[in-house]
Amino acid sequence: MGIGTTGPRAPLRHSAGLGEAPLMTDTMQAARLDLRTGTFAVEDVPVPEPGPGQVRIEVKAAGICLSDVHLIDGSLTPVHATADKVTLGHETAGIINALGPGVPGPWTVGQRVLLQAGERCGSCAACTRFEPCPAVRTRGVDYDGGWAHYALASAHTLVALPDDLPFAQAAVIPDAVSTPWAAITTTGQVRPGRPAGVWGIGGLGTHAVQLLRLAGAAPVVAVDPLASARDRALAAGADLALDPADPALRDHVLAATAGRGLDLALDFAGVAAVRDQAVRCLSHGGRLVLVGLGREPLTVTNSIAFSYREQHVLGHYGSAPAHVEELVALARLHRLDLRDSITATLPLAEAAQGVEQLRTKTGDPVRIVLVP
Repeated sequence: MGIGTTGPRAPLRHSAGLGEAPLMTDTMQAARLDLRTGTFAVEDVPVPEPGPGQVRIEVKAAGICLSDVHLIDGSLTPVHATADKVTLGHETAGIINALGPGVPGPWTVGQRVLLQAGERCGSCAACTRFEPCPAVRTRGVDYDGGWAHYALASAHTLVALPDDLPFAQAAVIPDAVSTPWAAITTTGQVRPGRPAGVWGIGGLGTHAVQLLRLAGAAPVVAVDPLASARDRALAAGADLALDPADPALRDHVLAATAGRGLDLALDFAGVAAVRDQAVRCLSHGGRLVLVGLGREPLTVTNSIAFSYREQHVLGHYGSAPAHVEELVALARLHRLDLRDSITATLPLAEAAQGVEQLRTKTGDPVRIVLVP
């Protein structure tokens, strides 16, 4: 499948309307994936107009996630997409540029905001009953996302940003930070003073280490085959960093936890061998939370011991709007420091380069951010 760009086009003048900031072009660049052919390219497209209940965002930063890499390589397929092409990017922050009809008063042109990574479908029976929506649509997967100069968003998916939180750091909160936060606090039910482990210290796993320490888990054990990732985990707050190839890994975990084992283990790698190793490190009643996505069968090598120890394996996906709002509140109060989360920033025209850098782990990135 192809990865490339199209050349820039001269901007066209456009007059601002009621409720709009001045806009200089009728076209913009967007990094789009053709779902039929797998071709990924930066293209010229019309600047979108907000409909009822929508706002247009001038994008200031948009994160590149491993899910974006998997969308481009075809290993991840949108479930609810309705168009042949989609603008990627589910981690987005920027400034409100225009308001559509019916947008409530608290939102005004010029406000700094981040966008939730998805939204309810709004039409299924569960939505009408205010129950969890089984068909949540993901921004930049099922509908156009933030790898563009401008993006549309439903007003209810906006989260106001404090003035001192940089856009690049704010952009990665939905998903890179909120997914591990939700896995830790909601699915994993972290408990202060209880041991927890993280397998896979990449973009999400690095934040998981930081957030486990914030939540009071102790000790925090990090596991990754890369020495640089283990060093990063220690810098982020891990008490112990281990190589999964170490045959004495379980012994090290037991020694660090006074023989107890891990109350909570989080798999961010999505690999069968990781899950098997993590289960063997769990305590009685311990929980393994599967965050990393993988197609390999889920197996438990010693099911008798697993049942006897009353252990649990829990699936996890994404986060709820409340998790993002909690993290923004923590950042506002300077309890959460995301300065080290941004490995590099690239212009939108170099989106393909950023995707390749993340795919190959060049520079051992935590998050690469596009700046349109």
